[in-house]
Amino acid sequence: MHYDSNVPIYLQVMDSLKKKIISGEILPGDKLPSTRILAVEYDINPNTAARVYKELEMQGICFTKRGEGTFVIESAGLIDQLSEETATLIIRRFINEMSDLGFNKTQIINKINEMEI
Repeated sequence: MHYDSNVPIYLQVMDSLKKKIISGEILPGDKLPSTRILAVEYDINPNTAARVYKELEMQGICFTKRGEGTFVIESAGLIDQLSEETATLIIRRFINEMSDLGFNKTQIINKINEMEI
């Protein structure tokens, strides 16, 4: 994974895991990798990996069973909630970047409409 030096690494790893949940690569109820394995997979410090899981737990996305590991919660609305939050975050970042370039709301909308999806 390529990291953006302007965003804390733990947030970027959290976003990556959330995207995996949204896409179905990780399902509700699935066991997440141990902090050591997560650290190796993302090439991060094990303390950073532990922080990722701590933050995800505080957000209600996963929980830890002592001696068993960390699991994604089984909630009917989890995918919809994460999709909405992630979409809002991406759109806000995009709008901020475009505004920094001097585009106003109408110009941003026009640029979007010009794009082929």
